[in-house]
Amino acid sequence: MKAKRHSALGRRLITSAKEMVAHAKGELKLQEYEVRLPPQVDVLAIRQRLKLSQTQFARRFGFSPRAVQDWEQGRRKPETAARAYLLVIARETKAVDRALRGAA
Repeated sequence: MKAKRHSALGRRLITSAKEMVAHAKGELKLQEYEVRLPPQVDVLAIRQRLKLSQTQFARRFGFSPRAVQDWEQGRRKPETAARAYLLVIARETKAVDRALRGAA
């Protein structure tokens, strides 16, 4: 009988599953890394590059329009999670759009 060949994705999934089991058993230490976010994110520049009004930007990405106004006018600074999300929006806008399209 002929052995089945797995696709590249299938092989990666199998390898990942084996690594997870080994990690859970304490047999494998997985690589860790620390995320360092900049203390400031230029919300205005991100929004303008996307050619969106404050309201459009807020609605498209799930922010309150007031928060966007406050960030841009320096009255408030985005919290850590919001800064991370804003960086993803800036660098991978299409991926964010795809992810949010099916969220509702």
